[in-house]
Amino acid sequence: MNLLHFFISIPMMLGLSSAEPRGVSSITVEQTTIFRIPVRPHATAPMLEWTEGKGPKCLDAGGIAGAMLSGRDSIDFVMRDRQRVRARIDDDCTALDFYDGFYVQPPDERLCIKRDEIRSRMGASCRIEKFRTLTPSLKR
Repeated sequence: MNLLHFFISIPMMLGLSSAEPRGVSSITVEQTTIFRIPVRPHATAPMLEWTEGKGPKCLDAGGIAGAMLSGRDSIDFVMRDRQRVRARIDDDCTALDFYDGFYVQPPDERLCIKRDEIRSRMGASCRIEKFRTLTPSLKR
């Protein structure tokens, strides 16, 4: 990609383009892929509760369909295969910084704990500390 294409793509990378993407989008700049992940409002299902289990060390960034804020220090990734994975972020960060979507820039298109960060559209960045798989169950 030449320098002209890079400067043309800056508004899209910063979320300044007029058309908002509806799902996860990616752009490759200088052989680096950047994923923009939209955040959906947290849907409350009164009959479901989510149980956390041991999570993976890495996620395939291309398999992420979207995300939802799930607490002060966590973001739920909704995967294309309908699985849900909770990402716990640094204690210094608040998930509310990412309400308008965020970017991830994994070096190998895999989002990994203790290595990768999520970056808000406003400039905040937080490291992913832990992934937890979520299993739905009916409330009693």
